[in-house]
Amino acid sequence: MRIAVASGKGGTGKTTVATNLAFVASQDGRSVAYLDCDVEEPNGAIFLKPQIQEDRAVGAAVPKVDLDKCTGCGKCGKICQYSAIVSMGKTVLTFPELCHGCAGCWLVCPVGAISEGQREIGRLQAGPAGKVQFVQGLLNIGQAMSPPLIRAVKAAAPQADLTIVDCPPGTSCPVIAAMRGSDYVLLVTEPTPFGLNDLKLAIETVRKLGMPFGVLINRADNGDLQTRQFCIHSRIPILAEIPDVRAVAEAYSRGILAAEVSQHYRKGFERLLGTLDKEVAR
Repeated sequence: MRIAVASGKGGTGKTTVATNLAFVASQDGRSVAYLDCDVEEPNGAIFLKPQIQEDRAVGAAVPKVDLDKCTGCGKCGKICQYSAIVSMGKTVLTFPELCHGCAGCWLVCPVGAISEGQREIGRLQAGPAGKVQFVQGLLNIGQAMSPPLIRAVKAAAPQADLTIVDCPPGTSCPVIAAMRGSDYVLLVTEPTPFGLNDLKLAIETVRKLGMPFGVLINRADNGDLQTRQFCIHSRIPILAEIPDVRAVAEAYSRGILAAEVSQHYRKGFERLLGTLDKEVAR
């Protein structure tokens, strides 16, 4: 079972939910893999505290031009939608930072003057975190293309009974790259006007992908009822509601999981896990 934990905006508690789910499931006897695909700012390691045993560079495809073969036809520049390659006669300029790695330029080149090169965009790290198998991506500062690194993290996922994918916040390409291939999407939100607005965007995205989903409302007792009313009116399942508890917030600030400091929270995440089992089995 692969569960993607996502949110329409940052700061809703997505990583809190993902890490606690992974921990509780591992204590229940399941083999668990946790994939931190929030590669611009991964922080699952703060709570799961993995022992990193693998650390390697991850690259993205970029064009490599052999000017001796180039005829200056310009087809490479015409096919590129991002101006990552520009042909000016026999002079061909490449801008790797703009390249999306679609391979169009080297596929369309009639003389084979363009081949696939690589540029490093980040690092992949993996290792055990107690009973959880941990994998994360770290995007290099200044890099704009995170989907190739996200795909590398997912490809490195070990076999497990349960895989938790901690997605980036928002509804852009990195989120979609992280969600794809999951059995279910758990959308974490908060009961505020901003939370509801971004939840609606996330729901629209997941629906367009045709993926089953449910909602978890975090800090449910510290806001308004609009989010709950929206879900009920739209017949969207609310899988859990987590109250705002100071002791848990203090533990979070020290990098300690809620399920480790509160038996009440641990049982709550166990119930959530059981609910996800039933949702996926439908």
